[in-house]
Amino acid sequence: MKEYIQRMGRSLMLPVACLPAAALFVGIGNWIASFTGGDVVSTFLTTAGGAVLNNLGILFAVGLAFGMSRDQHGAAALAGLVGFLTPMTLLVPDAASKFLGYADAAKMQETALNTYNAFSKMNNGNVFIGILAGLIAAAMYNKFHEVKLPAALSFFSGKRLVPIVTVALMSVVSLILLFIWPLVFGWLTAFGEAIMSLGAVGAGIYGFANRLLIPTGLHHALNNVFWFNIAGIDDIARFWQGAAYQGDPVTIAGYHPGMYQAGFFPIMMFGLPAGAFAIYKNARPERKKAIGSLMLAAGVAAFFTGVTEPLEFSFMFVAFPLYVVHAVLTGISVAVAAAMNWTSGFNFSAGFVDFILSWPLAHKPYMLIVQGLVFAVIYYFVFDFAIKKFNLMTPGREPEEAVADTAITEAKGDDKYTLLASRLYEALGGKSNVVSVDSCTTRLRLILRDATAVDTEAIKKTGVPAIKPIDKTNLQIIVGTDVQFVADEMNRIVAREGIAPKA
Repeated sequence: MKEYIQRMGRSLMLPVACLPAAALFVGIGNWIASFTGGDVVSTFLTTAGGAVLNNLGILFAVGLAFGMSRDQHGAAALAGLVGFLTPMTLLVPDAASKFLGYADAAKMQETALNTYNAFSKMNNGNVFIGILAGLIAAAMYNKFHEVKLPAALSFFSGKRLVPIVTVALMSVVSLILLFIWPLVFGWLTAFGEAIMSLGAVGAGIYGFANRLLIPTGLHHALNNVFWFNIAGIDDIARFWQGAAYQGDPVTIAGYHPGMYQAGFFPIMMFGLPAGAFAIYKNARPERKKAIGSLMLAAGVAAFFTGVTEPLEFSFMFVAFPLYVVHAVLTGISVAVAAAMNWTSGFNFSAGFVDFILSWPLAHKPYMLIVQGLVFAVIYYFVFDFAIKKFNLMTPGREPEEAVADTAITEAKGDDKYTLLASRLYEALGGKSNVVSVDSCTTRLRLILRDATAVDTEAIKKTGVPAIKPIDKTNLQIIVGTDVQFVADEMNRIVAREGIAPKA
């Protein structure tokens, strides 16, 4: 199950990676519209961005099916698509109304409004159905893509069989959803409304839980409820569709669009970089230069892109109480921004790039800068006090620290990735221990024969921010935003050397 959830978290990053494209088009389009009042160019750009935002369900179905398949084959992605289209055809209001005995969709809306509302969410933006279809399609691919049928049916053998069995199973799932989807939708909506009913406090609780779940990777599941159209909140899409555009934010379904996003900007752009500076200041004198380089790179990544894992994982395990403080401060920041109706949004993460792109649609975004500066001061002094008071072993304060591999730190360009991949491969145990290598936004995700047999000291010498054991066969190494290049190099090594046969 841990391995399954790990692969799911990695696979979710594939459709999420499409969101910056939407941010770019929608952000530029609305920036132009703020000057022109709306013209052909701005309309074209925002409509192009909508091609992503309005079809997130399809993206999640295809992305998850592809990422969760055993060999990441296109046939799995195709199965994910047809699997998603099956309930989208069978469960739209017009079809569902007839299956349930109503004369038409209008009659169902008139006599069973809640049921109608549930089935009206069966559209290309339904992330819940997209995730379900993607997981089922991947499972069907992994089980049936090598099945050989009798000669008379041999054309449908192997990978051609996968879409067929996926459609068949999704048809059964659609029949089940015909009766339970209104209930499920009602529960999800009630959960969302329970949080929304708490207003800024609810937003703060979400912000706290979001950071606290980062070590497990389950924050993606929580984000889906608030950011996408699962429980009727759909904060990202509603923000970028202009629901909070100019003037006071428009209240939709009891909340202000952007309130579950805005409070992250002060943390990722200002708070965490200030915390990184406090970690650097408290490093041992002989370690300051190395830690300074690490904290500067991680802080710049957090500020510009909102990618915080390299920084958070640098102290998450060695100083977990400090990470809990970080989660609490994040919750407070989200609550403050929500209470003050300062809104902003993102399509990737709460970094400077998304902040600028969302400016035309935001409400008083300049106040998030002020809030960020305040939180930078808070983060610096709280981190500095906690590190000294409780002698927390943040990076650079360890009594015995492995000496960094200068060959890696001084390498340039592709040579750096080749050398780092080689060192990591050797430290992991090489051909005799490495089963598979994959990556997400910042992490190498590794399946090993024995995760306890790796040379952790050798891995530390490479200068990577952190190592995260999952279980006896799964290990993650936090590398940074350029992890894909390291993963590619490691996979080339694996391809050359091959994988040792199982005992």
